[in-house]
Amino acid sequence: MQNTTEFIKDHKLEIALSFAAGLFIIFLVSFFIGLDEILSVLDHTNLTIMLFTLVLELVMLLMWAVRWKFILDLLDKAPRFKQIILMLFSSIFGNNVTPGAAGGEPLRAYLLDKFEGIPFETGFASTTADRVFEFFPFVLVSILTIYLIFTLDAGFWLSLIIIILIMLVIVIFGLMIYVGYKKDVATRLVISIAKRMYPLAKRLTSKETPFSSIHDKLIEYIESFTTGFQEVLKDRKMFVIGILISFLMWGIDSLRFYLTFVAVGYHPPILPVVIIYTVAFVVSIIPNIPGSLGIREAVMIALFLPVGVSPDIVLAVSLLDRVVSYVIPTSIGALATFYYGKIYKEKKASSKAQA
Repeated sequence: MQNTTEFIKDHKLEIALSFAAGLFIIFLVSFFIGLDEILSVLDHTNLTIMLFTLVLELVMLLMWAVRWKFILDLLDKAPRFKQIILMLFSSIFGNNVTPGAAGGEPLRAYLLDKFEGIPFETGFASTTADRVFEFFPFVLVSILTIYLIFTLDAGFWLSLIIIILIMLVIVIFGLMIYVGYKKDVATRLVISIAKRMYPLAKRLTSKETPFSSIHDKLIEYIESFTTGFQEVLKDRKMFVIGILISFLMWGIDSLRFYLTFVAVGYHPPILPVVIIYTVAFVVSIIPNIPGSLGIREAVMIALFLPVGVSPDIVLAVSLLDRVVSYVIPTSIGALATFYYGKIYKEKKASSKAQA
């Protein structure tokens, strides 16, 4: 885990500035809505219901761990469930502190490689396939979302941007599945990217590594990755289990968000809440701010207005939801990440001592 801790240290200023930008946007939105109104809504929060939403969040994360365990058992031998949970929380930390939620899946693969002896490419195939299963409920809800956008008076440009973002995410997921199935496409894509990055990487390191050896290693990785990826999606039992768990996770997550409204004493129509929450998920992938802090809140306020939910309620609910689904999991994930970092340093020190 040396690489992860070094990454955080090397980019701590950028990470801090990104968080500061997101928090500033939330502050600005809160200021224009009215801090007193938001605090008044929060003051009526039912803590028992909020505790139940936290339980639902933990249940959803356990289901996610179970889905990933099934995939790992198919490709290799899954670690103990405790380790899977810790790695999952660590990946949540990686996702939530990197723009576009891009850091979690490589981190899981890295942890499997360093601590469980599962090759990185096999681990990465497992995490990619794990994410692909989320594509199926997303497509279904996206169709409902596009329908709802046309029925709401959300404004032409906002509607257009949301529809483009949804289609973009569907295309990205589709390409991910296509590349995973087509080894020759994956090979051409990766080798092309590697060729462009090689001159820069060569200038940044003193170690002389010919591109031919990198090429051979990449071909080996791609072979293992595509084989593992196809094995997961072609296994009928795994496919059914993966999709079933994904739909259950989506349902629990949507219920948790809806109950956050109930916790502040408001009962909006269920379908718009589920669909707008889906849009918020899409928005969280795109922006260059960790967790899309502030951006998600602004989009939700704009979409809930036509449904008749006032901005102070939406922002109060979003802040409560952030505590349950962002702050708590990210904090646990940070502890898990630094736990692995400590073990890695100890293993490295032990190896040097024996040498």
